[in-house]
Amino acid sequence: MRRLGTTVVGTVTAVALCAGTWLLGNGIASHAPPQPSPAQARSGRDGERPAAPALPPSPPDRIRIPAIRVDAPLTGLGLTRSGGLDVPPAGRRNLAGWYEAGTTPGETGTAIVAGHVDNADGPAVFYRLGALEKGSRIEVDRRDGGVAVFTVHAVEAYTARDFPDERVYGPAKRPELRVITCGGGYSRRTGYQGNVVVFAHLTGPRGG
Repeated sequence: MRRLGTTVVGTVTAVALCAGTWLLGNGIASHAPPQPSPAQARSGRDGERPAAPALPPSPPDRIRIPAIRVDAPLTGLGLTRSGGLDVPPAGRRNLAGWYEAGTTPGETGTAIVAGHVDNADGPAVFYRLGALEKGSRIEVDRRDGGVAVFTVHAVEAYTARDFPDERVYGPAKRPELRVITCGGGYSRRTGYQGNVVVFAHLTGPRGG
C-alpha cells in the first residue's frame, strides 16, 4: 500500500492513470511520451534547498507549467472504494486533480497533483511531464487569489515495483509539491509500467 500523508492509498493509483489507450491504437515507438533523463534525478542536497515561507491553506484552482505548456484547471480528488487515489475523468484531456484531503499547495507538507498522460484521443495534460528539467517553474493559482510558485528540484521515473512511497507521498517539513503521471516504460498487455514524478518546493508567493 502507498501512503499519502496519513492516508493509505492503494497501488490502483498507477493503474488508473496509466492505461495508455492511445498508444495501443497509434504505435508505441512514435508516440511514447518523454521520460526524464538521469541528469534530472535528485542528487546531493537538491531536496534540501531553502523554500519560501509557507502559505495558509487554500484550495488550488489551476496549475501552469510554462516549460511544457501546461495550463489546466484542477479538480479535487478523493479516494476510491478500494482506498486508491481517484483520478480526473479520462475524457477531459486538459484537466488535472489534487488530493483535497491532504496538504494544499503552498502550505507546509507534501501536496499531490495527478493527471493523465494520454487518453483514447491523444496526449493529455501531463504528456510532456517527463521532459521537465530541474529549475523549471510550476505555478498554482489558489482560491484566496494568490499564486504559489514552485521550483522543480528533481524529475524521476519509477516502475510500479520500485515506487518509493515514502519519498513521494511522505510528509515534508517545508512546502513541497509532487506532480505525478504515467511513465517508466510501456507494455501492450498492461499499459504503462510505472510513473513519472516531479519534485518541487515553494520558492515564492505572488498576489493574494
